[in-house]
Amino acid sequence: MAEQLLSSRNLAFELYEVLDAQALTQRERFAEHSRETFDAAIGTARSIAEELFAPHNRKNDEHEPQYVDGAAVLIPEIKPALEAFIEAGFLNATRDFEVGGMQLPNLLSQACFAHFQSANIATSSYSMLTMGASNLIESFGSAEQKARFLQPMIDGRFYGTMALTEPHAGSSLSDVRTKAEPHADGSYRLKGNKIFISGGDQPISENIVHMVLARLPDAPPGVKGISLFIVPKFLVNDDGSLGARNDVILAGLFHKMGWRGTTSTALNFGDKGECVGYLVGKPHAGLSYMFQMMNEARIGVGMGATMLGYAGYLYSLDYARQRPQGRQPDGKDPTSPQIAIIEHTDVRRMLLTQKAYVEGAFDLGLYAARLFDDTHSLPTEEERKTALELLDLLTPIVKSWPSEFCLKANELAIQILGGHGYTREYPVEQYYRDNRLNPIHEGTHGIQSLDLLGRKVSMNNGAALKQLTRLIHATCQRASGYEALDALRLPLEQHVARLHQVTLALLGDLMQGKVNQGLANSALYLKVFGHAVIGWRWLEQAIRATQGLQQGNAADSDFYRGKLQAARWFLTWEVPGCQHELNLLEARDDTCLGMQEGWF
Repeated sequence: MAEQLLSSRNLAFELYEVLDAQALTQRERFAEHSRETFDAAIGTARSIAEELFAPHNRKNDEHEPQYVDGAAVLIPEIKPALEAFIEAGFLNATRDFEVGGMQLPNLLSQACFAHFQSANIATSSYSMLTMGASNLIESFGSAEQKARFLQPMIDGRFYGTMALTEPHAGSSLSDVRTKAEPHADGSYRLKGNKIFISGGDQPISENIVHMVLARLPDAPPGVKGISLFIVPKFLVNDDGSLGARNDVILAGLFHKMGWRGTTSTALNFGDKGECVGYLVGKPHAGLSYMFQMMNEARIGVGMGATMLGYAGYLYSLDYARQRPQGRQPDGKDPTSPQIAIIEHTDVRRMLLTQKAYVEGAFDLGLYAARLFDDTHSLPTEEERKTALELLDLLTPIVKSWPSEFCLKANELAIQILGGHGYTREYPVEQYYRDNRLNPIHEGTHGIQSLDLLGRKVSMNNGAALKQLTRLIHATCQRASGYEALDALRLPLEQHVARLHQVTLALLGDLMQGKVNQGLANSALYLKVFGHAVIGWRWLEQAIRATQGLQQGNAADSDFYRGKLQAARWFLTWEVPGCQHELNLLEARDDTCLGMQEGWF
């Protein structure tokens, strides 16, 4: 049976040949682990994802949550799937043994979670949000808040959300209006409205812990006046039991084109003036805290986009191998047998494009996960800081590049299935609809591009950019030892050199106060920067594949040659194709900036 979630051979290649997961076991935190424990965790994840998540993925889509008597009603299969996920330890995969965690590296946690994202993105989202919210409380909550809210989240009894977006503000968090008034008992009373809150209401957990951005009465304007609050659906008594229903009302559900199994809610806080919330950390510092959860979610969205692209690729690959149609262009005999469509060159082009996109994005997502491990487990503070700088720089790419290009992979999967591709009888149309949400989730493509060019490449005097450039050059230097990789290496070197010059010029604009001009085409910049990063990751994979071929394992020969062909496609088709965008950026093309509203 063809693999449907992700290629187990590719996962092993990434973990043990490219990213050297076993080296993590030499660090004190992961010393009790080995490849055997890593593989056991992956095997368990695959089994649960195949048996409990994948079977109701279509039902999630066909029977989206309903708003009934002020509450959200979900299909019954979601709860036992998540209970199995929690029971197996995946909700706390990276937490300490002492609190019931598996103390896995984040790299392995992400590798396990990828199976659930591929099998059922909607059901897996409830756990992803809970992990992010619990990590936020663990990092910044008080001891009392941790006892009251964190432990039940670790136990899987309470789920979590992030409540940022408001109807009038959208992504502009500086315009948040939700208010928080201090109360005599030290708590606060919140009043406001939030929209598009994923998981904002559901019947599968005992309680829901909302992480809410709001303003105190003395808050300064803008993002420097935002505070963070814990707002539970049900109040929690001192003994840990549930108390009265808090004044948080489900105002309604949004009906999405995809990702339908995750509730998308409109929430009203304080309609009765009795919405109890608890301040997390210091006043007015809420956005800096929330960025931890936002950045975790951005990486999660990028991996989700990757896995939806991956699922579509694997399905269309299997379909192309099974579907007979037509003959080769030079086949003149109409009575000869039809060939499988994978034999047609254009179908191979579409499959190769998908492979390059999804396996490149998959490598980047796992690389980011390993960087996260470095930020916590490298021996010195300086090393951990360096890893964090690089992770910060790459986060907009990890989120947005897969959201754009793995969506294109889903589009190609539909094309390969032809007329069947856009029918609901086949899953690839759902993968596309589910994935179309990701260019918007957790900061749109445009917002990520502004963050990349406007902040990340210049932070700390460009330290992270310089570090990334050194890493790419080091990979190119290693690749130069293999003559067969010259055709892959040279286009990347040329692209990175040109990108460096364009980056310096655009940063010069920003330093001179030409902000609108410098950022006008930031979306193009994100694409060419992302292609440089993915090209680098493909060259790394190509080096490992070349080494694998040299070792002469015949059973893996096709796998390694497939890797080299996908690397060749990306580095000789996609990367040189960025010259047009670089030309526009270099010329400071003002077509979009100069367009006037009245001209439309």
